[in-house]
Amino acid sequence: MAFLNSCLQPWPWPSSTQQLSAYKFPTSPLHKFTVVSSFVSTTSSAINLSKFHSSCTRNPLLLVHKLSTMINETEKSALVPLGRGCSWMQDNSMSYDAVTSPGLRLAPLKSVPPSTPAIVSSVQDLFDFICSGPLIGKLGLTPGMVESSIDKWLLHGGYLCRLFQFNELQLTISQKTRIYHYYIPVFFWCEDQISKHNSMFKDGEEIPPLVIGFSAPQGCGKTTLVFALDYLFGQSGRKSATISIDDFYLTAEGQAKLSEENHGNALLELRGNAGSHDLQLSIETLMALSKLTKAGMKMKLPRYDKSAHGGKGDRADPSTWPEIEGPLTVILFEGWMLGFKPVPVSVVKAVDPQLEVVNKNLEAYYDAWDKFINAWIVIKIKDPNCVYQWRLQAETAMRADGKSGMSDEEVMDFVSRYLPAYKAYLPTLYSEGPNGSDPKHLLLVEIDEERNPILSM
Repeated sequence: MAFLNSCLQPWPWPSSTQQLSAYKFPTSPLHKFTVVSSFVSTTSSAINLSKFHSSCTRNPLLLVHKLSTMINETEKSALVPLGRGCSWMQDNSMSYDAVTSPGLRLAPLKSVPPSTPAIVSSVQDLFDFICSGPLIGKLGLTPGMVESSIDKWLLHGGYLCRLFQFNELQLTISQKTRIYHYYIPVFFWCEDQISKHNSMFKDGEEIPPLVIGFSAPQGCGKTTLVFALDYLFGQSGRKSATISIDDFYLTAEGQAKLSEENHGNALLELRGNAGSHDLQLSIETLMALSKLTKAGMKMKLPRYDKSAHGGKGDRADPSTWPEIEGPLTVILFEGWMLGFKPVPVSVVKAVDPQLEVVNKNLEAYYDAWDKFINAWIVIKIKDPNCVYQWRLQAETAMRADGKSGMSDEEVMDFVSRYLPAYKAYLPTLYSEGPNGSDPKHLLLVEIDEERNPILSM
């Protein structure tokens, strides 16, 4: 099975069993590890401790999750994503920068204790938790597959805990869910898609990067998901690039012109709906990225500054655009309306007559965006009205960071301009998939109001 072979192949284990009470592993100047015996599960179904010993001697970082280690670190620093309003992050390391990567930057870290501790007391506990995840069955994984690859789950879990500066001894239920039920399963799915993509080319052929599209409503956590995946790809030795449809919004001047041309149409007064994007810039960027197949090849990625002009936004100065260098393995392309396709005029008129011109504009978006995407992840929500609360959290975070953002009333007005599109296009997106998508390369993830994955009905 390609998925198992490419993503979940375990490292070799010795066969002998070793009982641990207290064991000290080799240390580095930054890390000292001590295994505490009270944390060890000795049930008959527990993961073989000799396996633990073998993997940890080669990968001491696995200790953090495998036996709830005591970690002594001199200094820590990490990239942190947008998400100040997200309870799972405890508001202890969130920040926002509208110019960089997009919506992400280095930021000072604060320590806030988790509200509901859920200490991972043993590998067995974590194994059971992973197997209870709603995406395990969707990905075709069995408990046996998870057990044979537990080292990789733990390794990537350790990476994410350090990335988000989580207390690995006291992960909250929300944090465990986000890492082991959401980010890591999606990462393994992406790895499988990369393997399938690469297998289509012969030895010696130039392999273009796989483009994965993420279609998800605003505020549901797609930017943070992409941020986590980008980090995991980096830790796995793969080069990735992240872009958003936000990066292709018209300049402030172009948006003002669009508004004038559609005077009285509230859906096109501000950025967001089809018609408010520079599609030529989209095409040029995606084509250039697909050619970054060799070392030394570089290009700059456009970025959009949402905080400009009192929150109305403008394209960031090109001198601030981040530079990306090949060879790229994967491109992570995210957006709230990726994969939307035009629907009959009668449908859009029934939702909102102003949507008719937006529906017409949408006809040009397949050639500008969707046709470049090889695999899709669609994040499904039950109620589009959640977008208001999520957007409000994002704007509150911007203001807390000292950036100009929209007031609560402006957020309500802003989101109201997106809701008609959600009502018109989400039903088709969820039932038929994105425009031009292949079901074999499509992952549908349904989330709740807390942005955590749930079992699809």
